[in-house]
Amino acid sequence: MKLRDLSGLNLRGKYVLLRDDFNVQILDGKITEVFRIERSMPTIDFLHTAGARVAIVSHLGRPKGVRDMKYSLRPIADYMKLPLIDDCLSREFLANMNDGDVVLLENVRFYAGEEANDPEFSRMLANGFDLFVNDAFAVSHRAHASTVGVTKFLPSYAGMLLESEIDNITRVMGNPKHPVLSIVAGSKVSTKIGVLRALVRLSDTLIVGGALGTTFNYALGASVGNSLYEPDQKENALEIIKYATENNCRLLVPLDKGVGPEFKPDARRTDKDINNIAHDDVIIDGGPKTAARDVDEIDRAATVIWNGTVGMAEWMPTWSHGSFAIARAIAQNTRAGKLHSIVGGGDTVAALDACGVMNDITYVSTGGGAFLEFIEGRPLPGIKVLEDGE
Repeated sequence: MKLRDLSGLNLRGKYVLLRDDFNVQILDGKITEVFRIERSMPTIDFLHTAGARVAIVSHLGRPKGVRDMKYSLRPIADYMKLPLIDDCLSREFLANMNDGDVVLLENVRFYAGEEANDPEFSRMLANGFDLFVNDAFAVSHRAHASTVGVTKFLPSYAGMLLESEIDNITRVMGNPKHPVLSIVAGSKVSTKIGVLRALVRLSDTLIVGGALGTTFNYALGASVGNSLYEPDQKENALEIIKYATENNCRLLVPLDKGVGPEFKPDARRTDKDINNIAHDDVIIDGGPKTAARDVDEIDRAATVIWNGTVGMAEWMPTWSHGSFAIARAIAQNTRAGKLHSIVGGGDTVAALDACGVMNDITYVSTGGGAFLEFIEGRPLPGIKVLEDGE
């Protein structure tokens, strides 16, 4: 895959519309995790140094096409020390920009035309700029105005983060060192059938965890109590298990779970074998036997791909045991040079950060859904439009 990039461009004095993904968690007006912002800085710094006049377009949350200030990018502008333009379609500020200036536009999802990829909205968003740069891998699986629509009106290029994501994931998927271990968790089998099949073909061992793993337990006849799972996905889960056998991939399901009487952060925890879960138990985390098994598998692997926490890892410390055990084992083995590791997904990255091991992973992706769809082999609309020949 060859993308149009920024190399060789004369950017001085050019007005650049830069798509970044600043969809970060904000609590009480404060950003709790800045990973995506910091990963975007190399391209921003490059454009600044090159003398471009940069307006960053991004989104936060799901305001559903209305101006809901709960989703304002003001905290991000304050963190980055950038002027915030209060309407992403405003262009008055352009006349006052100097070479190297950078501003942040207010949430593009305040307009319904963004997610609808409306051509007229795309034209208005592109208006006044000389070129477009997409550096938002995490939303490149969405055919929105700010990822796809604007490319109809502006010469368009890939930023450095976008290129890094593609290069690193492609390298692992194309020629991984075996044995390959994939760990996939999260809530739904229904949204991950394609990626599970792709990882079965790639992996020597596939671990399913979280609510996704609970659905696999249910499919195999275990009681799952009053927990999050998908009973209508039983046949799909069994089909994935069969597909793994056909492809000589060991598929491992949870052995035990951390359960509580209700789904709350302060619920009292009890660890139970999967066959001993009562009808009123609520599964909230993986159990200690499962965590120990997962660590053993990580110790045996040469390549690990991980997406999705195996419990409510943000409900520390009671319900983070399973996810933190995985994070620490992957980090320890990567740090020791025994493992090539690639991790993606917002909750998963937050778990790495909470454990203090972010810098010990070979590559941490900013993508969640985009990470999985790229692994699956789906063409991502925001990337396809940047390919040479498009």
